Amino acid sequence: MQFKTKVVPFTSANLHCSVKRHALLGAALATLCLVSGFVAPVSAHSTQPEVSMPQTAPHHLPHVLVLATGGTIAGKADQRSAIGYDAGGVGGKQLIDGVPGIEQLANITVEQVANIGSQNMNDAVWFALAHRIQHAFETHEADAVVVTHGTDTMEETAFFLQNVIKSKYPVVLTGAMRPSTAISADGPANMYEAVKVATSEQAQGRGVMVVLNDTIHAARWVSKTSTTDLQTFVSVNAGPIGYVDPASVRFLAPAPQASGPVFDLTRLHDNLPRVEIIYGHSNMDARQIDNAVRDGAKGIVLAGIGDGNASTEALAGLDRAVAKGVAVVRASRVGTGLVNRNVEVSDDQHGYVASYDLNPQKARILLQLLLATGVTSATQIQAAFGNGLY
Repeated sequence: MQFKTKVVPFTSANLHCSVKRHALLGAALATLCLVSGFVAPVSAHSTQPEVSMPQTAPHHLPHVLVLATGGTIAGKADQRSAIGYDAGGVGGKQLIDGVPGIEQLANITVEQVANIGSQNMNDAVWFALAHRIQHAFETHEADAVVVTHGTDTMEETAFFLQNVIKSKYPVVLTGAMRPSTAISADGPANMYEAVKVATSEQAQGRGVMVVLNDTIHAARWVSKTSTTDLQTFVSVNAGPIGYVDPASVRFLAPAPQASGPVFDLTRLHDNLPRVEIIYGHSNMDARQIDNAVRDGAKGIVLAGIGDGNASTEALAGLDRAVAKGVAVVRASRVGTGLVNRNVEVSDDQHGYVASYDLNPQKARILLQLLLATGVTSATQIQAAFGNGLY
């Protein structure tokens, strides 16, 4: 398997030399056979000798840029428990080296953007990824990008990239639920299938996807739903957009005509505005809300109970936040279902925004991006939250 930072073309001169060497060798063998009187047996399956072409010839295979960020897929076992591990202990090139047959799918260039557990994912890494991906597509350096990532915040990185990458070429995030040193590590299979999806012609125009455990998810819908199960990622309100195995890639519907708002990277700074998520619960007061406003939050996402609801005291605190110019979005701590406008809470009266299908963590990212581009009106924010719905 060969990895490189630049693709080296297989030239006609190289091919000519290879053919010439084969021809000279064939002539020598033929002369030897005539001199010795040896005649090779004839087989019904005999064929003429073929020139062996490199399996990574650029004109035969697409180019995939792999951007490694660490995570469980790059983890190593730790002695603290039978299932303990440290994320980000293996480099991106080592990950690819451990995937048999991946060189048959694409020419692969690996770059290590970060090597962290995804609990430490931050704006700086997000913007480094986004700028690198956009540059690779704009300069035709890559036909697709695969990002290796920890599963804890993978859905957030995928959603961020979905909103800032402007290209028809696919971006696929993948990872693992078991570290690379586990007896039954799932990383190699996920990596193989991520590259397979990324190089599929059907993947073009679908934006950012998450591929794990034979399943393809859209960035907007996907969520991690189990702490340890291999089938942790579920598109809870929509279902997966496709399936993949070593033999095939199957999407369940044509690529969408639109995929929600795309924010101009050149207008964004590496530090997004501060938006806090406040978790709703019984016996809730407004202390966390008031503290968030006092600490300089520009937006608040309520991970509310039920349909994004909260106690009377908490709602009063959110009203105070709105009065001070803080954007408020109602989301839900419940795992499925949409948060609709004006159900138990009158959003029109309070000046709130309903998150619709977005969970609190994705609602936070979209609100950050909107605020970063000067969108502060509740009406405009609400419209943006509905743009990704089909």
